[in-house]
Order: sequence, then structure tokens, then C-alpha cells
Amino acid sequence: MSTLNYGIAVFPSKEIQDIANSYRKRYDPRYNKIPPHITLKERFEATPDEIKDITSELDRIAAETNPFDIEIKKVSSFSPVTNTVYLKVEPNDTLTSLNQKMNEGKFPVSQQFAFVPHITISQDLSEDEHSDVYGSMRMLEFDLQDHIDRFQLLYQLEDGSWTVYETFKLGRN
Repeated sequence: MSTLNYGIAVFPSKEIQDIANSYRKRYDPRYNKIPPHITLKERFEATPDEIKDITSELDRIAAETNPFDIEIKKVSSFSPVTNTVYLKVEPNDTLTSLNQKMNEGKFPVSQQFAFVPHITISQDLSEDEHSDVYGSMRMLEFDLQDHIDRFQLLYQLEDGSWTVYETFKLGRN
């Protein structure tokens, strides 16, 4: 039985996506593979049967989770681990809880790093490029808020791009 790569993410509002894309176009070589997003669960492999169990579990998690708000105030970086610059989503109990629930039970464990809610705006840059981009952007201040009422299960296509498999609306209980 063949497996596909899946991931789980939140897509923020068009306004926040437009702001992120204004940087991603220049600094993210994977810009055209997926829209700006907050990763809830990193890439994992699953068979069609496993994904049936996972989607029913995601449906339950979504029903038990109320919609919530996020805030973005600044840019940060994962350096020295990776040369990634991102819009930092302020600490949020609901995002943390969703991430935890999606890495236990029926879910395959795929989390390499501690969960840090963020929207990537640059990645795969050289040390010098990263230093320049982060140096100029970390002085910027943002005052972005968004209301999150859904998350998406995504799968990866052969060309490396990601597309929505299913959308889960929050707070139906």
C-alpha cells in the first residue's frame, strides 16, 4: 500500500499571507510550493487506511477546540539551527495544545524540534544572506491579529507542492 506525505497547518488570513508573501517571494525558494502557514504537525507518511483513522481523529480534535486568536508582533530566526527567518506567532495555549494532540495517539511522531508557532518568510539562505535578511527585518514591528477557526490536513504532490486534503472547522461541540 503506497504512502503519501501529509502535514497539518493553519492558513492565516489573506492580509497576513500577503505580508508574508511580500518577503517570501524574495527570500523563500519554496514560496510556490505552499501558501504562508503555521505548521501544527510536521510532514509525516501515512497509508490511505492510516489517513482514515487520522482524519476521524482530526475531526474530533477540531470539534473539541474553540476558534482562537493569534498575534504577530515581530520577526525571529531559528539560527544557528537553521537559517530560517519567520513571523513569530506569540505564545498561544491553543496552538500548543493542537500540536501536542497531533503528536500522540494515532498520529505518527514526526516532530524534530520543539514546537514554535511561526510563519516562515525566508529559508535555505546562505549564512551571509540570512544575516543580512534577519539583520534588516528584526528591527521591524508588526501588529497583526487573526481569528483562527479551522486547520487543514495537507498532502504533498509529486512536484513537492502541498495541497489541501481536508479542512476541519473548529468548535462544533
